[in-house]
Amino acid sequence: MSLTAQQLAALMPDATQLESDEPEMESSLHYAQLDLLAACLEWLWRDRSDFFIGANLTIYFSREQLKTKEFRGPDFFLVKNTEKRLRKSWVVWEEGGRYPDVIIELLSDSTAQTDCSLKKELYQNRFRTPEYFWFSPETLEFAGYRLVDQQYEPIPETESGWLWSQSLELYLGTQAGMLRYFTEAGNLVLSPEEALQRLTEQLRALGVEPNL
Repeated sequence: MSLTAQQLAALMPDATQLESDEPEMESSLHYAQLDLLAACLEWLWRDRSDFFIGANLTIYFSREQLKTKEFRGPDFFLVKNTEKRLRKSWVVWEEGGRYPDVIIELLSDSTAQTDCSLKKELYQNRFRTPEYFWFSPETLEFAGYRLVDQQYEPIPETESGWLWSQSLELYLGTQAGMLRYFTEAGNLVLSPEEALQRLTEQLRALGVEPNL
């Protein structure tokens, strides 16, 4: 007896509860960089509820992958036009087939070769992720690629060495040894702590001692 698509789907186990299976970050510097990328974008888009940021989170993209345990979790990824809620992992077939719009890998001695070759090919050929960046918190190596005719092409640098992200509508560039976001006008995208510090300084300049 043949099954309908609906009946077949009902027999499939719920994969939304799959736990992430990513290794620890290489160093405290990598953790700080990852936290900064996530916190700044969350703060900038604090009035939005149509995106998801994954930080060192596994992306499950096929059931075969579960058998082979060939897990692939970018250090940082963004999915737009989706529900902003907590997730244990990103399960592509439970998310309407959606893959990340932007991926950023933080290079280290142990991951650089994979990030710059195997993962780049995966994100280009399987994920079809429009933009892929990598950055080394240790050497400050920085590069970005945009999907053009199904192939990654290098994103041209500005005079400041920044790279424009069409998906983020922001520049990515280095400042004080960290990868940061900049607006189209060239302004640094602040973290929540930096925004609070700036507000405090502005109030004190007006003679007001903030009660924070």
